[in-house]
Amino acid sequence: MLENPRSPRVRAVAKLTKRAARVESGLFLLEGPQAVSEALQWRPDAVVELFGTPTAWERYPHIGEAAEAAGVPSEFVSEAVLAAMADTVTPQGLIAVAQQFPSSMKQIFADNPRLIAICEEVRDPGNLGTIIRAADAAGADAVVLTGRTVDLYNPKVVRATTGSLFHLPISVGGDLVSVRQRAHEAGLRIIAADVKGQDLLEARAAGTLAEPTAWLFGNEAHGLTDEDLELADLALRLPIYGSAESLNLATAASVCLYESAFAQRAASE
Repeated sequence: MLENPRSPRVRAVAKLTKRAARVESGLFLLEGPQAVSEALQWRPDAVVELFGTPTAWERYPHIGEAAEAAGVPSEFVSEAVLAAMADTVTPQGLIAVAQQFPSSMKQIFADNPRLIAICEEVRDPGNLGTIIRAADAAGADAVVLTGRTVDLYNPKVVRATTGSLFHLPISVGGDLVSVRQRAHEAGLRIIAADVKGQDLLEARAAGTLAEPTAWLFGNEAHGLTDEDLELADLALRLPIYGSAESLNLATAASVCLYESAFAQRAASE
C-alpha cells in the first residue's frame, strides 16, 4: 500500500496534472469511478495502472474485477496519497494512469463520416469536454481539434467528457486549412457556428442540415476569425428568443450537433 504522498512514484503521477509532463510521457490522468470504468470497458489497452483507497475498492468492486481481467496493475493507496495525485480538491477514491490515444485525422476522414465537430481554439476545458460529450451523444463520427485548442488530456477536459473520450475518434494538432481540405475530399460541408451567420432555421427548412456536415466551433471569447469563416462553406447562427446576450459555446454546439443528427436521421428513414 502506498502511504507516502512525497514518494517519487506518487510525484510522478501527480506531475500528469501538468501539460509538460503529459507531453513528455504520453500519459494522462483519469479520476473517479466513472472515467476509470469507461476506460476499462472501452479502452482497457490504454490503462497503465490503477490506484484506489480501500474504501473505493469496496465501493466499486466491478472496477477492480475489470482491471484484473484486463491485466491492469492495481494498488491500494492512502487518502493522503490519492489527494496528492489528484487534480480535483475532493477526489473520488480512484485514479488511473493511461496512455494517450489520439486518432489519426487521415483515418477519421477516410471512414466516410457524416457528422463531425471541429474545435478551433476552444480554450475552456469544460467547454471542450462538454462538446465531446455532446458529439458522442448526438452520434457524431469524430471530433477534430485544431489551432490552439486546449489539451485533450487536460484533467478538466477528461472529467467533462464523462467517458465520451473513449467512445469516438478524436484527433489533435491539425490546422484548419488541412482539415478543410480533408473534409471537402470526404464530401462534407463545413458549417461555422457564428453570430454573423444565416438563421439556422432557414438552413433546416432547406434541408441543408441533412447533408454530411463538419460543424466548426470557435473560441469562447471572440468566436471565429474572418480567416476562419472564409474556410467554411456556410455560417449559421442560433436564434435567441429571450433576453440572453448569447449562448455558452458548449450549449450552442450541442444544439447544432443535434440539429444535424435529427435532420440526417430523418432523411435516412
